[in-house]
Amino acid sequence: MRARDGLLKLFGLCVLAGVLVAGLLFPVAGSLGVVSNRAGDAVNSISTDMMTKEPPLVTTVTDKDGRPIAYLFNQDRTPAAPDQIADTMKAAIVAIEDRRFFDHQGVDWAGTMRAAVTNQMSGEIAQGGSTLTQQYVKNYLVHVVAADDPVKQAKAIERTPGRKLREIRIALQMDKQLNKEQILARYLNVVPYGNQAYGIAAAARTYFGTTPDKLTIAQAALLAGMVNSPSALNPESNPGEALNRRNLVIKAMEDQRRITPEAATEARNSPLGLVSPLQNIPNGCVGAGPSDGFFCRYVIDYLERAGFTEEQLKTGGYTIRTSMDKRATDAAKASAERGVPKTTKGIANVMSVVEPGKDKHRVRALVANRDFGIDASKGQTSYALPSGIAKFGAGSIYKVFTAAAALERGMGIYNTIQSPGSYTSQVYKNGSRPYTVGNAEGVAPGPRTLQMALATSPNTAFVALQERVGLNPTVDMAVRLGMRQTLLHNTSSGSPVTPNGSGGLSQAEDVKQKNIGAFTLGFAPASPLELSNVGATIMSGGTWCPPTPIEQIQDRNGNPVSITEDPCEQAVDEPLANAMAVGMSKDDTGGGTAAAAASGAGWTRPVASKTGTTEAHQSAGFLGATPQYAGSVLTFSDGTSPQGICDTDPPRLCGANGGNIYGGKVPARTWFDAMNVIHEGLPTAPLPPTTGRYENGGDEFQVPNVVGLSNEKAKETLEKAGYKVTERSVNSPRKRGSVTSQTPRGFALPGETVTLSVSTGYVPTPSTQRPTTEAPPPVAGQPPAPPAPPVPPGQQPGGPPAQPPGR
Repeated sequence: MRARDGLLKLFGLCVLAGVLVAGLLFPVAGSLGVVSNRAGDAVNSISTDMMTKEPPLVTTVTDKDGRPIAYLFNQDRTPAAPDQIADTMKAAIVAIEDRRFFDHQGVDWAGTMRAAVTNQMSGEIAQGGSTLTQQYVKNYLVHVVAADDPVKQAKAIERTPGRKLREIRIALQMDKQLNKEQILARYLNVVPYGNQAYGIAAAARTYFGTTPDKLTIAQAALLAGMVNSPSALNPESNPGEALNRRNLVIKAMEDQRRITPEAATEARNSPLGLVSPLQNIPNGCVGAGPSDGFFCRYVIDYLERAGFTEEQLKTGGYTIRTSMDKRATDAAKASAERGVPKTTKGIANVMSVVEPGKDKHRVRALVANRDFGIDASKGQTSYALPSGIAKFGAGSIYKVFTAAAALERGMGIYNTIQSPGSYTSQVYKNGSRPYTVGNAEGVAPGPRTLQMALATSPNTAFVALQERVGLNPTVDMAVRLGMRQTLLHNTSSGSPVTPNGSGGLSQAEDVKQKNIGAFTLGFAPASPLELSNVGATIMSGGTWCPPTPIEQIQDRNGNPVSITEDPCEQAVDEPLANAMAVGMSKDDTGGGTAAAAASGAGWTRPVASKTGTTEAHQSAGFLGATPQYAGSVLTFSDGTSPQGICDTDPPRLCGANGGNIYGGKVPARTWFDAMNVIHEGLPTAPLPPTTGRYENGGDEFQVPNVVGLSNEKAKETLEKAGYKVTERSVNSPRKRGSVTSQTPRGFALPGETVTLSVSTGYVPTPSTQRPTTEAPPPVAGQPPAPPAPPVPPGQQPGGPPAQPPGR
C-alpha cells in the first residue's frame, strides 16, 4: 500500500510539473499549453472584468457646505492612490507576503513549484506560493466581482488546481497591464482588514485615526500582518496574537533591509497604539444622527425616484452635496423638541424648511421632535416624518388652495365673502345626509374680506367659496401649488398609489369622484414638506419647483453626475401668487389665528401664513413663508391608538374625542421659535407688491388647462384660444406624447406663448457627465411617490367630517 501511495504521489508530481512547465511557457505560447480555448476565453473575460469593474466604495452625503452628514456603503472602502500610501506600508506588505514582488512577472514560479510539491505530498491543495498579484486577483474576485454572491465567492477561493491555474494566468496578464506600484496599491485597496474596514484608507482610519500616507513602521506592520487572517489577528479582540504577528512583520522588514535595525527595534518596542474606540464610520441614515437622519432619508428616497438604485448608492463612491443647512436644521430640531419633548407618548411635531427660488426650491431642513433611529423607547423613529405623508391632515391650511382658485376665477383679496355661523351645502353630502358645517370656537360669523377670512379661518365661508369656485379647480390648484405627491401619488388613506391601481384611487381622484366638500378643510393625510413647498411656490412668484435636497453629485472620479428632476414651471400667474402672499399676511396680526404665537416669539417680519386643525384635534399645522424661507410645522398623533391632543405644558394625548390643540398653538409657536433663529442676520424683506386685478377682482383671460392631453390635442386647444405654443421634451414615466405641465397656467393674454412639457415616456438611469461636446441629457418628469407611514387603525378619511375645528 505504501509503495502504491508513493507511486501515486510521484505520478501526481509529474502531472503537476507538466502543468507548471506549461505555465512557464505561457508568456510565449499563450493559452495553448495551459487551458482550452473556452477556458482561455473565460479567463480573459475575468481579467477584463477586473480591469473595468470598480470596487465598492463609500458614498458620502454632505450638507450644503460639504460637511459629511452620512455614509452609505456595503464595504467601508475609500481608494488611495499609490502616492497616497506610505512607503512603510508598501515595504511591510512586500516583506511579509511577497519578498520577490518587484522581481517576478506576477507569478513566483520557484515558490509556486515549492508549494505545489508540498501540497502534493500532503495530499491536499493548501494555500501557499501566491504572489501579491495572485492574492490581488483572488481578493478582487471575492470582494468585488462576487461581492454579493456567496456561491461565486466560494468558487473564487476553492482549493483546486483549476482555480490556482486561473489565478496564475490572470496574474500574468495583470503584470503586463499594470506596473508594480499600481498592483500594490490595488491590492492594499481591495483586501479586508477586519472590523468592517476594506482597503488601506479605511484600515488606517479605523485602527489609528490617520491616513495611509502617514502610517508609521509599527502601524504599517500591524496592518500588513492582519491581511493573512483579519479575524484571528484582530488587534482589538486578540491583541497578543496581533502584537506577535506585527513584530514578525517588523523582523522580516529588518531582515530584508527594508528598514534599519534601529528603526526595527523602536517599532518592536512601541505599543499597538489603537485609537479607542475604533473609528468606524456609521453606515446609513441612522448613523447620520438624530437631527440629520430625516434629511438623509429624503435624499435616498429622492434619488431612488430619480433612477438610482440602493446598490448604486451603497457601492458607487459618490459624493452627494445636499442642500441641507446645518444651522437651520439645528434651530428647527431644537424648536420641535421645545414644542413637544421627544419622548412624549403618541405626539409627533415635525418641521420642514424650503428656500424659495425661481430656478430651484432647495430643502434646507427636515426635522422632528423624534430622533431619527430605531429605538422607540428613546423617542426614535425611522419613518420619514417630515418628508413623507403624515397620518393626519393639515386642516384649514388647505383653504389657501380655495382662495387661490377664487383669485384665478376673478376674485380679489379685498372682495367680501359671507361667513355664517352655520352652513348647509347645496352641493356636498355627508353620506346620505346634507353636509352642514360650522366654525371653530371663537370664530365669529359675519362678512369679511378674503384676506381676513384667511386670517380668521371661518369654515362656512370656505366651504361656500369652494362651491362657487368648483371642487375640481380647487383640487387642481392644490396640485399646481405643490401638493403633488400627496394628491397624485397617494390615496386618501395616505398609502402610495399602486401601479396597477389595486390600492385605490389617488387622493385627488377620490376627492373629485366622491365630491368631498371637506377638501378645503384639509381632512386627509398630507406631506409636511410639500406644505412648505406650497409656501415656496407662492413666494417664488407662482413658480413651482420640486423640493430638491440635491446641490451636486460627483462620481468616484470627481465627474458630475446628472439626475432626473422635474423642471420648474409657472404654476400660477405671478401677480396671483403675490396677491396670495399679501392675502395670507394677516394671520400673525390683530385677530389672526397665529397672533398670540407671533407676539410671544417677538416676531416682527412680514409673513404669509395659515393655520389649520383637523377633526377631533388629532393634528394641527402651520404654514408660514417669508421671501427668504418657507416652512411648515405639523403636530399630530403618531401612536397606534390616535387621540386628540391637549395644548398643555408639555402637550399630551387626551382621549379619542378630546383635545384643544389648534394650528396657532404648538405648530405656530414651533415655527416662529425656529424661524427667528433661521432669519438671524438677514434683512427684513417686504412681501411682494400686488396689482389691482387681484386686489379687487375683475375679468381676465384664462389659459386652458391642457395637462394630461396629447400634445396634438393640447396645441389645437391653445391655438383655438388665441395662444402661441412651443413644446419641450421631458423625461417622464407618463405616457409618451402627453403633456406633463404647461407654462403659464392660469392667466395670460391672447397671443402670448404657452410652453408645453411633453413626456418622452421614459426615465433614464443616472449617468456620469464626462467632458464632452454633446448636448446635456433631457430633464425628467414626475417621479413616483415615496413610501409613507401606515395609516392608524380606525381612520376613515374618505368621507367629510361633520364639524371640523378649522383653525
